[in-house]
Amino acid sequence: MTDADAALVARVVAADDRAAFELLVRRHQSPLRNFLRRLTRGNAARADDLAQEAFIKAYAALPSFRGAAKFSSWLYRIAYTTFLNDNRGRRGDETEFDEAQHSAAADDAAGAADDATDLERALRRLPVRQQAVFDLHYRKGMTHFEVAESLELPLGTVKSDLARGQEKLKEYLDDWEVA
Repeated sequence: MTDADAALVARVVAADDRAAFELLVRRHQSPLRNFLRRLTRGNAARADDLAQEAFIKAYAALPSFRGAAKFSSWLYRIAYTTFLNDNRGRRGDETEFDEAQHSAAADDAAGAADDATDLERALRRLPVRQQAVFDLHYRKGMTHFEVAESLELPLGTVKSDLARGQEKLKEYLDDWEVA
């Protein structure tokens, strides 16, 4: 945890300093929302709702935060768990569709965006957990260990998700290059 985050957390816990928590939110909200937007396949409204819920949960749980991990790792764990629980609640929802449809819809949406790249389209085809692992490791710069803490996964699972995901990405990109 950065010294700045540690000081803010201490202020929130010791004096219920809401201004300090607001600073934590401002510092972490954009990266957290971007992480959730990728997991929700670009659904900004859903990602924003999930981010808000994660921050509310973090505020309530802050007294139990021990500082063994970075604040950001702890926050991403809360956000990822919130996302997974929301996904479970959506099962059977008529808006859910199978993986093939999901990939096709994501590819169409990505292809329509001006700044979409083949890599982004390929990343969207990975399973959600692998997307989360890739995002935290490559975009957020977390170590394997920090990713494992954030997603509550064994370290070996994180490493294998990265390796398998890289193979899938290479396969997807090679297929598109041929086409």
